[in-house]
Amino acid sequence: MKITAKIRQEITQIELRDDLSKDKKNSNIIHIACASCAGVSIQPLPFADILVLTPLQGYFASRIAAIHGVPLTENQALDWVKEIIGLMGLGMLAQQLALGVWKTVTFGFGGLLSIPLVYGLTYAIMKVADVYFARKARNESLSEAQIKAIWQHAFQQGKQQGEAQQQQKDD
Repeated sequence: MKITAKIRQEITQIELRDDLSKDKKNSNIIHIACASCAGVSIQPLPFADILVLTPLQGYFASRIAAIHGVPLTENQALDWVKEIIGLMGLGMLAQQLALGVWKTVTFGFGGLLSIPLVYGLTYAIMKVADVYFARKARNESLSEAQIKAIWQHAFQQGKQQGEAQQQQKDD
């Protein structure tokens, strides 16, 4: 029961907590999302990442929407993540292909080296979700150019954080 209560408090019902600010709730969810997706990326199967990561990122985007008070089902959140990935276009596709090829040529041993990339990609998606749903809660919107700018900045930030997390683990 303690594990279930912890998951409810930290993830599935985090929006109901009164002891954390909205920023802290988002920060916690973003970190959990990035760590979860980076952990999943260690699996050795080439090209399987996107099949697992996208739904996982959709779920965490739904948690961010809930924190901002925007009603969103997990399916709607998954569609939103796919839309954001599509907006980022060929750059995102190229990174996923590179990740798959890397796991293929390293015979599955490249999973550990994918952690910073997956952490950075997930961080970018979650940061865009945070800004997007904060704006949506105020009946405002983001332009495609704004989304791309947030994405690019957050991706670089996320990759650096992923590298730091991996370095701490290696030490």
